Amino acid sequence: MTSVFCGVDIGGTKYSVALINEKGKILDEIYSREHTGRNEEGLVDIITRNIKKIIRRNGLQESDLPGIGIGFAGHIRYRDGVVITTSNLKGFRNYPLREKFQSRFNIPILLDNDANAQAWGEYKFGAGQGFDDMIFLTISTGIGAGIIINKAIYRGNTGTAGEFGHTIVEPESDLLCTCGNYGCLMAYASGLALPHLFEKKLKEGKKSKLTLLPDFNPSEITGQLLKKGLDMDDPVSIEIIDESGYYMGVGIYNIFQALNPPLIVLGGGLTNWGDPYLNKIRSTFYGLARDMLYDPVEITISKIIGNAGVIGAAALTIK
Repeated sequence: MTSVFCGVDIGGTKYSVALINEKGKILDEIYSREHTGRNEEGLVDIITRNIKKIIRRNGLQESDLPGIGIGFAGHIRYRDGVVITTSNLKGFRNYPLREKFQSRFNIPILLDNDANAQAWGEYKFGAGQGFDDMIFLTISTGIGAGIIINKAIYRGNTGTAGEFGHTIVEPESDLLCTCGNYGCLMAYASGLALPHLFEKKLKEGKKSKLTLLPDFNPSEITGQLLKKGLDMDDPVSIEIIDESGYYMGVGIYNIFQALNPPLIVLGGGLTNWGDPYLNKIRSTFYGLARDMLYDPVEITISKIIGNAGVIGAAALTIK
């Protein structure tokens, strides 16, 4: 029988449970947003039910799988399987997430930060193939990174290496990040930041072409809505996307100075903004790096975009 691997990708606004084969192709997937608003136990319960459901409906037993890989959007103490904290879901402070899932299954549970899982999926099956070292940046509800060094995930002392979303790009900023600091990259360039950035532009007197109802709530602003604004030449959407690209370019420059990788792969929902966004990121980075770039640094889009999280989570179980 073809080898099958199970992965779970838990994000701030959605989660996915999938089975993949040894080539990284998704065989079956359950995708849902029903975990938002639940407490920790409730989230574990609903995801456990869907893991068991997808195994059962594909005619498999737990014992047919080498384990279950889970990518979670938060700070993970990898060696203990504990969620230290997360900016994207309520609760989950020093929460033993791996242990909670392990109590419900008879096969190994592997828990890692979602960006680490995505990086591993990209390294195994996507744009990272052929590289020994790479950085994967996920730009979505939050911003995180997975670091591959010498063909392995680098997690750091605690397990939280790669939290580049919480590097500070504007020390004197008045933009508060969910981590409690001001001026983080996430406060300027993540999905969570978009409602505040949009509202700020309107208060500055900028006019948007987007249709906004009288009872408009800034929380309705998403990356998808700004993409519509971009396509209709909405000046507010264009300005926010351009500024987000600028700050991502600054962030990548800092990564370049710290780690000097040959490849940086971008994934996550905000990359759907397309060429205007990607071109701004590249021009900002190359403009800052200038003649410090002796060997080439490639900045590219994920080849398994949209599925990198769950594929990477499943790949954590591949020996």
